[in-house]
Amino acid sequence: MNELPNCPQCSSEYTYEDGTLLVCPECGHEWAQGTEHASTEESKVVRDANGNILNDGDSVTVIKDLKVKGSSSVLKIGTKVKNIRLVEGDHDIDCKIDGFGAMKLKSEFVRKV
Repeated sequence: MNELPNCPQCSSEYTYEDGTLLVCPECGHEWAQGTEHASTEESKVVRDANGNILNDGDSVTVIKDLKVKGSSSVLKIGTKVKNIRLVEGDHDIDCKIDGFGAMKLKSEFVRKV
């Protein structure tokens, strides 16, 4: 009988195979065989318009005039945004912009300063 590895999340010994995946019946975690020692948290790399890697706390500049949804105002090219925070979802960047307030931006419309 094949010896299956313990669950990487809860260390349960009651794992079983389901097709190509291993499944833990106690916590419900599923993973591909051979990746039980890999990190379970995959970090997404966010890049700006020039391909530079962005990190939390970076400063960026807007490279295109952007319409502000729900308002008639426009975020002008060259607007500097300080202390960004990276988030999951369609809009990668959470930030506060002077004169506009809290906003979400897509990383493809900014460049790292």
